[in-house]
Amino acid sequence: MTLAKPLPATAAVARPRRRPRRHGRAAPYLFVLPALLLFTAFKLYPIGWSFLLSLHRTVAGTDTFVGLDNYARLLDDPLMWTALRNTLVILAVQVPLMLALATGLAVALDSRILKGRSVFRLGFFLPMVTGLVAYGIVFSVLLNKDYGLVNWLLGRAGIGPVPWLTDGMWARISLGLALTWHYTGYNAVILLARLQTVPRELYDAAAVDGAGALAAFRHVTLPGLRPALLLTTVLSTIGTLQLFDEPTVLTGGGPDNATLTLGMYLYRNAFTYYDFGYASAVAYALTLLIGLLGLLQFRLLGDPKGDAR
Repeated sequence: MTLAKPLPATAAVARPRRRPRRHGRAAPYLFVLPALLLFTAFKLYPIGWSFLLSLHRTVAGTDTFVGLDNYARLLDDPLMWTALRNTLVILAVQVPLMLALATGLAVALDSRILKGRSVFRLGFFLPMVTGLVAYGIVFSVLLNKDYGLVNWLLGRAGIGPVPWLTDGMWARISLGLALTWHYTGYNAVILLARLQTVPRELYDAAAVDGAGALAAFRHVTLPGLRPALLLTTVLSTIGTLQLFDEPTVLTGGGPDNATLTLGMYLYRNAFTYYDFGYASAVAYALTLLIGLLGLLQFRLLGDPKGDAR
């Protein structure tokens, strides 16, 4: 009697392969699809349509293709250059001042000797949650030349009334004060979050080497804050170039267009003069300006070693 030999492994009955489930591969795309549709409908489509509008001009109630005439018109528009100059002045003065205050505030809020730091952080961040129109109205009342609280306090100190909102220079200063009050705390919180990731051992090593407070700030704090400073600088630049709500509520672009910004000029052409083609050209010129300044800031403030920490 002979026993049956076991079949070799190669002779085992092969199991049928299971076909991969195609619906499993499609599942991630189905989850992304709603967001993609919304992005296309509310972002890509308006961007593309705006570019088409910038190539047209409304003549006698009909849209006429004019090519790049709207962009050429930008170069010869004195009011466009006035709005650009005002916007760049606010950007060059207010943004560095605000970021310097935010940096000092972040360092102060990170101090170990400060008691009740959470209360101070909340207090400095609260202006950010105030509505743009609401705080613009509040500042317009506070800075009113005749019955504003600020001029009343200056009068009690023996200082004459200041034309905060009726003089070109003072109107720009008033706008800068309002923007600084509203956004300094927000930027300080971003800088503080980054500052808390800087190792304390670096400060201890600097102290051992004999570095004082200023030297430690220069060689430890500022390099540690570099990524956050880049972020806040880019965000502040974009926000300033798009400035609309505050000058509209506070000064209305006056006096004599002294606080007219690119955002306000774009809005006026679109919804006051109904020149949507030219307004679209202004929008694309503004986009190009934001892109160029953003690249410049990345060149100047970005990490030369490419470290993304």
